[in-house]
Amino acid sequence: MNPIERILTHFPLMILDGGMATELENYGCKLNDRLWSAKILIENPELIKKVHLDYFEAGADCAITASYQATVEGYRERGLSEDEAIGLIKKSVQIAIKARDEFWRIEENQYGRPEPIVAASVGPYGAFLADGSEYRGDYLLSENELVAFHRNRIRILVEAGADILACETIPCHKEAKAITRVLKEFPQVYAWISFSAQDDFHISSGEKMADCAKWLAEEKQVAAIGINCSAPNYIDSLIKEIKNKTSKPIIVYPNSGEEYDASSKQWNEITSNQQFTTSTQRWYEAGARIIGGCCRTTPEDIKAINDWARK
Repeated sequence: MNPIERILTHFPLMILDGGMATELENYGCKLNDRLWSAKILIENPELIKKVHLDYFEAGADCAITASYQATVEGYRERGLSEDEAIGLIKKSVQIAIKARDEFWRIEENQYGRPEPIVAASVGPYGAFLADGSEYRGDYLLSENELVAFHRNRIRILVEAGADILACETIPCHKEAKAITRVLKEFPQVYAWISFSAQDDFHISSGEKMADCAKWLAEEKQVAAIGINCSAPNYIDSLIKEIKNKTSKPIIVYPNSGEEYDASSKQWNEITSNQQFTTSTQRWYEAGARIIGGCCRTTPEDIKAINDWARK
């Protein structure tokens, strides 16, 4: 039984955490950097542990590691050795496991909720490029080249002991296919695949969400399918598109409704059609069974989900 199925067998909803980088910035970190939150694995790993604990205390059943933008290639560009880079990627998982175990040892934290799991974040190739292409999917790489890019990091994260892989903000079907090919090299490993979306029906590349969901429905190691780091007002329609094509659990963790400017590496506040915290219950009613937040969401947002889900 995969980790998500294990939780959903006993609980109606699995609650994810919220934005890692957002909380790190709230603690004073400067993340306008190609490595983004992955640089804090070098500078202040204890603060990453603190953020994981913040989210567990808010009600999260899953910690997503700070490895989204952590790659051997990226760290080597920063002047680190390959061994140092591998060590930092593994550390992202070890920190989350340590936080989870520390939280779960306290008996009062175990009431009415599942033991939290650790999901190792596998960001897209565009995250390594740090040019915003995870929101476009306009890669020049072939599927085989994407397989080669993802293989090493996935191996490192699996060896570090993650419960599941969070293959997130995937902008194109080609990259999802590449990731599923890598997964087959680790047959005991499960992953969720969540896409970034450009509107109510299409992922960032312009391909139909329904087509991606239909294809992934046949992949046994894919434990859930969904959307993350996309506008909240797209989520209702996208849930319907996925639900019509698969019986796999649907995962949604959109951003707060702000827009990201890749050139300035800043988030610009916009007027959203919905408030994040008042939308999550509706997404559950629409069929999502794994819900959390991505960029610009906080422990307060996760607590709001916990408050209605575990009254």
